[in-house]
Amino acid sequence: MRRIAVIGTGSRAEMFIRAVTDDHADTAELVALADVNQSRMDVHNGWLKRPVPTYQAADLARMLDEQRVDELIVTSVDSTHAGHIVTALEAGCDVITEKPMTVDAPSCERILDAVERTGRRVQVAFNYRFNPVHEVVRTLLAGGEIGEIGSVHFEWMLDVRHGADYFRRWHRDKANSGGLLVHKSGHHFDLVNWWLGAAPFEVFASGRLFFYGDRGRGRGLDDERFTLDLTADPRLEALYEEPSAEDGYRRDQDVFAPGVTIEDDLAVLVRYDTGATMTYHLTAYAPWEGYRLMVNGSKGRLELEVVESDHVSPAASGMVKHGASPESGSVRLTIRPYWTPPYAVELQPVEREGHGGADKRMTGVLLGGQTDPMNRSATARDGTLALLTGLAANQSLRDAAPVRVDDLLKKE
Repeated sequence: MRRIAVIGTGSRAEMFIRAVTDDHADTAELVALADVNQSRMDVHNGWLKRPVPTYQAADLARMLDEQRVDELIVTSVDSTHAGHIVTALEAGCDVITEKPMTVDAPSCERILDAVERTGRRVQVAFNYRFNPVHEVVRTLLAGGEIGEIGSVHFEWMLDVRHGADYFRRWHRDKANSGGLLVHKSGHHFDLVNWWLGAAPFEVFASGRLFFYGDRGRGRGLDDERFTLDLTADPRLEALYEEPSAEDGYRRDQDVFAPGVTIEDDLAVLVRYDTGATMTYHLTAYAPWEGYRLMVNGSKGRLELEVVESDHVSPAASGMVKHGASPESGSVRLTIRPYWTPPYAVELQPVEREGHGGADKRMTGVLLGGQTDPMNRSATARDGTLALLTGLAANQSLRDAAPVRVDDLLKKE
């Protein structure tokens, strides 16, 4: 039985807490919670069959010692990850952290130094690696189905229900989240690194805040369909409505209010150490949700289209739980070889909850001791490579010039 503690008790912590206390109670035990907000920890304890001790985030080291913690799960605000990870490593604990591992290069170096110094383990929760469709893509590419990979085009659409939610929360401040290129696109950059077995070498980016913030209100986009009613979801109401009186944090900020410092429309060009290139685009205000992947190789082309929701229903526009949309979706994976007709790759039915079933598959490996023949658990190095793509892209946005990834980090 591994003794598990969680720091950061917002809504994302629910998945991990449920995995520990319900799904994998035979291999893991939740022994403590930590946060800056006592009310929020009390809410989680109210949902648990057996409440656990709670600690202020500033008392993390004391909690790890008193509760004899084996592994810390970090689900706090992104900018706080590094401090919590290093504290846990130095206390002799392993760490599972939500992505991104951190939000800047110096913090990344702190984590890598601590891993090397302590010999402890950091695993980054890149759940998209555990999506069955992504597993098939990895198997096909690694097996040489389209030969040597020359280039990738990757387009990701966040619909106006999901995309807007990043502009209500703490993510809207780049100092907290690193912006969408770090917080959200880190998933996608990690997938490409994993699919290609490659590391980013050089990055160029262009982007802007186009739809949300003051600019959107100026275009007349101020609309009640962008207003989040926390009372419509009892669990979100419990976690954020009353607890806001303690720390002033608002989960339901106006997406068209001033103060947004992140972009919502982003284009990135990446060159990898294998010689392959990627063109990537993220749109955070699309009318539908999903992504298109096209990989060009020496023997043909792989094309993947995933439609998670084909539109946003006005009645559901305030919903924020990703993957719980009532609209229809579809998945299509096609191989286009040279000289022969294209063919569709047969796929298993896609689950609608938990990122296509990826959350349960991931926590089964990270917390349940399940074996993984594909060895998908992401290390601190994997977290670093995904992070550095986003950080290099952010620097390129500022400097309007290509950025060599090696220039960002002293320790590879």
